[in-house]
Amino acid sequence: MSVGTKFLPFADAASAQLPLGRLLRLSLFQVSVGMAMVLLTGTLNRVMIVELGVPAWLVALMVALPLVFAPLRALIGHKSDTHRSVLGWRRVPYIWFGSMFQFGGLALMPFALILLSGDSSSPAWIGQAGAAVAFLLVGAGIHTTQTAGLALASDLASDETRPRVVVLLYLMLLAGMVFSSLMFGWLLSDFNTLTLIQVIQGAGVVTMLLNVVALWKQEARNPAVTDPERDRPKFSDTWAELMQNRSTARLLVAAGLGAAAFSMQDVLLEPYGAEVLSMSVAETTRLSALSAFGALLGFAYSSSQLSGGGEPHRLAGTGALAGVFAFALVVFAYPAGSTAAFLFGTFLIGFGGGLFSVGTLTAIMAVARNHDGGIALGAWGAVTATATGAAVAFGGAVRDVVSNLAESGQLGPALTGPAAGYGAVYHFEILLLFATLIVIGPLARHTLAIPATTPSTKLGLAAYPG
Repeated sequence: MSVGTKFLPFADAASAQLPLGRLLRLSLFQVSVGMAMVLLTGTLNRVMIVELGVPAWLVALMVALPLVFAPLRALIGHKSDTHRSVLGWRRVPYIWFGSMFQFGGLALMPFALILLSGDSSSPAWIGQAGAAVAFLLVGAGIHTTQTAGLALASDLASDETRPRVVVLLYLMLLAGMVFSSLMFGWLLSDFNTLTLIQVIQGAGVVTMLLNVVALWKQEARNPAVTDPERDRPKFSDTWAELMQNRSTARLLVAAGLGAAAFSMQDVLLEPYGAEVLSMSVAETTRLSALSAFGALLGFAYSSSQLSGGGEPHRLAGTGALAGVFAFALVVFAYPAGSTAAFLFGTFLIGFGGGLFSVGTLTAIMAVARNHDGGIALGAWGAVTATATGAAVAFGGAVRDVVSNLAESGQLGPALTGPAAGYGAVYHFEILLLFATLIVIGPLARHTLAIPATTPSTKLGLAAYPG
């Protein structure tokens, strides 16, 4: 009892209505989301491109499919806020159906991989279509479960503990990514198709177990809140009010550019390590853990800066600048033959992306003080997630086009290897980061008035969009 919260960092996140045990149980849905994200973008994309020989543009398109639902996160949150039900539950139905979508996608994925591996007389397009549907279902489940789950956590937390509660939830997401990445790397160290199928099936079962445990007896029934006769606010009115401020529009543009710059390599980093630097499946799978660790350190640094009154636009700019150095290291790793430079660049990608995301999110939270908070945060999430999906698909297409040109000798004798396609994408990301710095620069010149003692500006990531 005499040990202070300095040595128990999450003890002060608990409250009378949300004890620590219940809070930790609720946070398990973030672990399942992190596991699905690592599986889709850290393991399956490399296996499909390298081991199964699926074109990178098609894999990038599949990985981008889950983000089709990203622009709907604001609508999902709005619907869960205003859900009409005689049972009195607002968040439970959305978390449950989101979990079912995740499970359904992971259950379908092994059959699609069997067809893609050529172990069937069926046409190739059937396996490709099945994989696309599986990716789409998992994406729909991730967005639905996370949006409603974070809203439920915000409902249950008190005003004093809400920032620390959502910090815990975000860290659980990163912990889920790191643990899953290491576990998948260990299970796939001796790679074969059967083991991969067993890993995916196991992930589906674990997803349902974690989400059911997280959901069990968390939300009390309140028919008064879900009364069908209650008035519901209009989405269009609050959106028009939000977009009247030009600084808000500029911030959203910068957030979209930065998100695209940091995510264009999401499906290419592992194949780059495999094809160009000859890394194994286990080694490339661990890259997700390294990037997540960098993001965790970026999160901690951002928290210390913002809690001391730091300016969020400048923090986001620092993250973009770190991204420039990160991608330069990744490009430099091939001619130098340095795996260490590649690994450090991967770490810096996570670190810079963490700084940038936290900086833009904190800035939009300041905007939300003068508007409806849900619509402001939803706009940030929709813009960044949509930009991420478009960038992932575009990056895969650029890699394929440039690689084909290089292999045919149309780019000259200096660019003939597989590194040419990947290098083109990384150089394009560097250009996007410079464009991000140009857009966010005018905002960083004017200090955003966020007192260090204001509770709402502590880095709680309330309603963090993903």
